Amino acid sequence: MQAPGDAASRREIESAILETVLYSDLFDYPLTYAEIAHYLIGVSADADMVRTLLAAPSYLNGHLRKCDSYVFARPREAIVDRRRARRASSARLWIRARRFVRVMAILPFVRMVGITGALAMDNSAPGDDIDVMIVAASRRAWTARLFVVALVYAGKLFGHTLCPNYVITEDALELETRDLFAAHEFAQMVPVYGFAVYDRMRQVNRWVYDYLPNAYVPLRREIEVGSGFLGRAIKRVGERLLAGRLGEALEEWEMRLKQRKFASRMTDRSRAILDRDHVKGHFEDYGVSVMELYAERLAQFPIPDAEDA
Repeated sequence: MQAPGDAASRREIESAILETVLYSDLFDYPLTYAEIAHYLIGVSADADMVRTLLAAPSYLNGHLRKCDSYVFARPREAIVDRRRARRASSARLWIRARRFVRVMAILPFVRMVGITGALAMDNSAPGDDIDVMIVAASRRAWTARLFVVALVYAGKLFGHTLCPNYVITEDALELETRDLFAAHEFAQMVPVYGFAVYDRMRQVNRWVYDYLPNAYVPLRREIEVGSGFLGRAIKRVGERLLAGRLGEALEEWEMRLKQRKFASRMTDRSRAILDRDHVKGHFEDYGVSVMELYAERLAQFPIPDAEDA
C-alpha cells in the first residue's frame, strides 16, 4: 500500500478526496474507494490510501459519509439508491447502445465511437439519450455525421435517441478545451469501436492527467464491437464511392449548410465548433455551468488549512 507520507502530502490528498467526491456529487453519483482513487483530482494516490484516510479521524469524517461501498457528501444518502436504480436502467440502455455502435461501425468514414456522458458512468435515468463521440476519417467529419444522423432518425422510429453531438477527424484528436470538466468527460468515455484511434487520442491528450493523474488507464473498457466481413465490405464500397470529387462536394455542401443553419446559436458562452475537423454542437456550454456549480459546492464544504486542522 502506498504510504500517506508527511502531514503536507496527507492534507493534499485529503483535500483531493473531498474535491473528487464533491465533483461527482454534482451528478448525484456516489463513488467507491476505487473510483475516488481513479478520478482523484490533481494528485496521485491508490485505493488503499483513500480507504485509510477516509477511516482516519480528520475533517473528511465531518464532510463525507459512507453507505455500503459508496462515499458521498453529507447529507446526500438518497443518491446511493439513485445510483443503484440508474445502474439498472443503464444496463438496459447499454444493450441499445451496442446495437447502434454495430451499425455505426460499418458507416463510411467512421473510425472510432465512444460512449460519453451519463451512460459511460452507468448513471443514466430512464429515457436518457445515448451520447457518443465519433472520430471520422480525415476531411470527412460532416459526411460521417450525415450518415450517423440518418441512423439517429431510424433509431427514433423504435423509441431510441442517439446524440452524436461531438464529431472530430483523425487530424484533430487533441481536444480544444482544457479544464476539469473536459478532462473528466474524456477520462470516463468508454470506447466501443476503433480502439487504435482511441489509444492515439489518449496519447495526444496527456494534459488530461494533469487534472486526473490516476486516470491514465481507462477504468472501464468494453469488448470492441466488430463489423464482420460483410460490414467491412459495405464500408469500403461506401468510402470508395465518396472518395473523390463527389465526396468532397458532399462534405463541403453539408458543412456550409449546417454552418448557416446553426450560425444564430453560436454565442460567446458556447463551446460549439463547426469547421472542417470539428462538429461540436455544444451550443449551451454545459461545462461552464458545471464548473460554476462546482465552485459553489466547494464553498459549502470549506477545506481547512493544515495549521487549523
